[in-house]
Amino acid sequence: MLKKIEGIIVKETSYSETSKIINILTKDGIIGVMAKGAKSLKSPLRSFTTALTYGSFNIYYHEDKLSTLKSADVINNFTNIKKDIILISYMSYLTDLASQVMKQNQNEDIYNLLISSLNKIENGLNPMIITNIYELKLLDYLGVGINFNACAKCGSTSNIITIDPDIGGYICQNCYTNETIYDEKTLKMLRMYYLVDIDSISDLKISNIVINNINYFVNTYYDRYTGLYLKSKKFLEDMTKID
Repeated sequence: MLKKIEGIIVKETSYSETSKIINILTKDGIIGVMAKGAKSLKSPLRSFTTALTYGSFNIYYHEDKLSTLKSADVINNFTNIKKDIILISYMSYLTDLASQVMKQNQNEDIYNLLISSLNKIENGLNPMIITNIYELKLLDYLGVGINFNACAKCGSTSNIITIDPDIGGYICQNCYTNETIYDEKTLKMLRMYYLVDIDSISDLKISNIVINNINYFVNTYYDRYTGLYLKSKKFLEDMTKID
């Protein structure tokens, strides 16, 4: 059955001297596709079957086994991202993260949010902010969402003074012991990250202190609660340290 799918190639593997197998992340999950002859210099499929290609793929679809690629068209080259190694690192991590979360919760919103996030990074918005926003939104699909309405210890909705990644959320004045105190702006923006519609973002004016506070919180929370340890994340962290 000939089928047209939209997606991003998240992995390519050589198969014989001239062909390759590509894994395409789509709204319906990851689809394995045989790209016959795609490694050949003269193949029309060669430029459409590399990792991180976002396109439309015409495939002979076979459920529960490899499909076969017939043709493809690029939807967005993400030119700005692909000329910057740091941005490529963000894109690699985001697509890797989306793939892993889709394996646990096959929801098309995970894919749609990914595309929205990549478009914002392509258009010049701060990649760390967009990545943290995406990471926070995926927590619900992983079953470890944060309650941004009440104290994680007692459930109180008043006198919230900080947030702690190890505790798993807000801490009120009565429950506070010796946790790090984050400023009010960080608490406010962290909740906004979670609630904001990515497509509606047009400008981001956030101080570096708040950006770094939120990034630290999100990274620590992921390490503590998600069980996801991705090589692409480690590579991204190494690259941003260099930067």
